Amino acid sequence: MKTRITEMFGIEHPIIQGGMHYVGFAELAAAVSNAGGLGIITGLTQRTPENLAREIRRCREMTNKPFGVNLTFLPAVTPPDYPGFVRTIIEEGIKIVETAGNNPSQVLPFFRQAGVKVIHKCTSVRHAKKAEAIGCDAVSVDGFECGGHPGEDDVPNFILLPRAAEELTIPFIASGGMADGRSLVAAMALGAGGMNMGTRFIATKDAPVHQNVKDALLQATELDTRLIMRPLRNTERVLNNAGVERILEKEKQLGAGIKFEDIIAEVAGVYPKVMQQGDMNAGAFSCGMVAGLIHDIPTVKELIDRIMREADEIISKRLTGALRG
Repeated sequence: MKTRITEMFGIEHPIIQGGMHYVGFAELAAAVSNAGGLGIITGLTQRTPENLAREIRRCREMTNKPFGVNLTFLPAVTPPDYPGFVRTIIEEGIKIVETAGNNPSQVLPFFRQAGVKVIHKCTSVRHAKKAEAIGCDAVSVDGFECGGHPGEDDVPNFILLPRAAEELTIPFIASGGMADGRSLVAAMALGAGGMNMGTRFIATKDAPVHQNVKDALLQATELDTRLIMRPLRNTERVLNNAGVERILEKEKQLGAGIKFEDIIAEVAGVYPKVMQQGDMNAGAFSCGMVAGLIHDIPTVKELIDRIMREADEIISKRLTGALRG
């Protein structure tokens, strides 16, 4: 399948694995790239530029296909060494970066000079247009269904994607609710050049996370996610658990007066406990509504091959058959 996204990034299938904290390690990125998609290493999970350099080299030992690095820009009392991460990405020869969070305009000149293509994650059309204006090569348009931070506009992909298609000239990827061949065909019908999957890739044999996490996604339905931190205007979609219930209770009790410090026990340092140790009630971790469409735990290759087979059958048989009447 050829789209503007596959052409831009030199990949076989228009399927991208999004950056995910304590999930996007070399193993998963290499598996996605080897299966014809675009794997992504999560930069900040590595904590230091030196660690990221080692992870990139480790990934290169597992694949000779294109892969990228996610770099999320977040406000912090003690910010990560962003200049060091940018320098490492360039020096290690990475040619594709997924940026998220704050506006990446300060780092774009460095990436552009080094020939690095930048995909910026956006949750609204106005942010996507801004990303285009500052020089991003592509955007990942994240609908309200997505795991992690869906923004504050609450616009689902059936509206957000065609609106993006109306406004953008750069290619874009659909993110949020993406799981199978139906997702890919629908995303492309609405104007996207491919799809980004996060939660779905966690529920694969290749994902380097605790089996408890995969089993929880298998058991979850589309009704099992919750929105936290809405009063802080830092909304995050997470899988419901005891830690999340504690957050929601605090939000209910404290109302508009709630501060981040009030919920820090349920959000700080949670990912290693969940993803590596399998403590499913440690606190909040990102999960999309797409959990309701996860019914098995295949290998990454099995998943991507199935998606492309389904997409081909939908386009060539069902839709073409409908045209014939």
